[in-house]
Amino acid sequence: MKRVLLGLLLLILPAPVLAKEPLLLEEVLRSSAMHSPAIVEAMSEQRAAQGRQLSAYGAFDTVFDVDMESRALGYYDGTTLDGGVTRPLAGNGGKVYGGYRVSRGDFPVYDGKRYTNELGEARVGTVFSLIRDRLTDSRRTKIGLAAQDVELARLDKELVAIGVQRQAIAAYQQWVAAGMRVDIYRNLLMLATERQASIERQIRLGARPDILGTENEQNILRRESLLVRAEQELAAAANSLSFYLRNEVGDPVVPSADRLPDELPDFDLPQVGPLMGPRLSESISRPELDAILVKLGQAEARRRLAENDLKPRLDLKAEVSKDFGPFGPGGSSRTPAEAYVGFSFSVPLQRRDARGRIAEAEAAAQALEFRRKRIEDQILVEVNGLAIQVEAADKLVALADDETRLADTMAAAERRRFSLGASDFLVVNLREESAADARLRQIDAEYRRAAARAELIAATVDREQLGLWPEG
Repeated sequence: MKRVLLGLLLLILPAPVLAKEPLLLEEVLRSSAMHSPAIVEAMSEQRAAQGRQLSAYGAFDTVFDVDMESRALGYYDGTTLDGGVTRPLAGNGGKVYGGYRVSRGDFPVYDGKRYTNELGEARVGTVFSLIRDRLTDSRRTKIGLAAQDVELARLDKELVAIGVQRQAIAAYQQWVAAGMRVDIYRNLLMLATERQASIERQIRLGARPDILGTENEQNILRRESLLVRAEQELAAAANSLSFYLRNEVGDPVVPSADRLPDELPDFDLPQVGPLMGPRLSESISRPELDAILVKLGQAEARRRLAENDLKPRLDLKAEVSKDFGPFGPGGSSRTPAEAYVGFSFSVPLQRRDARGRIAEAEAAAQALEFRRKRIEDQILVEVNGLAIQVEAADKLVALADDETRLADTMAAAERRRFSLGASDFLVVNLREESAADARLRQIDAEYRRAAARAELIAATVDREQLGLWPEG
């Protein structure tokens, strides 16, 4: 019976409202990395570059072709069917090929090579580049450039992702700081509201003048205005954060105030300092620096291709063929196996196009080297400047903590004196507002410290703390 009553009570009583889990920075960064439109767009650009890379490999596709020719009018009635397969060589500018040809009817004497035996002729051959196109050619260069374009697209995606995650951290920090300010103004209003009941009781007892209640009501209204303004700023910060906090389908989610954490996020800081300069490239893997190295590789590939085009062309050709079956109209001379070996030679005389491309590639490489040095210097100044900001922010937070502690002590003491009738209403309000201002300055100092730390981990590209995928 007791169990039945207990079950009925559980059904009748309202279920307890479970508190929502605090919204942590890791959840925001994970959502932003997966669903941010800018990152998704950059990923699409990377896939497009991969498609262009696949297209570049098409230059080495095996090609099958068929050619049929028949004399419809005239004295001769010969018909030829010729099919073949060609495969470009990946390590040489030449190719290998094979084919089959069969003919029927008669051909003029000047077309005697069209004759085959009754079962046709099979052939296989190859072409090797001995000088020009031997080590590189336009097809292989195009594939290399396409692969480097894929790497550039990946680095651009990473650069976009770092910027997005940096902005997501900033939006999250602003939202948390806005919530902490709301708590300060809410506590300030609560003190004035609780004091009003005490003042009204003392007025009824004749211990306080009536005007004191009016003055405190005025103070309550002023503090309510401050709270409303802080809540408005919190709502605006939550709306800004929704650009980075998204659901499973990528729609923005505005976080509710009951998911506010108690403190700003903290970060593990890298080792930075003046000695970082000589080893900047080894210490920090910045996408813009890596992109310059890739572009230098592209400039070198274009220079090698232009130097290749300066060389003369000397190609070795070899082919073996064999006719099968009974003799055709061309006679028995086609039955034995045949082999051909030959060379082809050509050389550009002026070669201005290649020389111009060499000069262009060398100038582009030199410009990229200067750009790399400039960006390295900028990164070094940026990182060291942020390290200075973090150090100064730590000191300001320590000072703000001390100021808040002292202001809270003074305000608490003044409230006790006021409750005992030994203090003035104006003084206790000044003490409370001074303590609130000290706490606001402490929040601002903590926010600036957190922002500087976030900027530092973004500048040093700490992918783990930025919530990004591993490099590569």
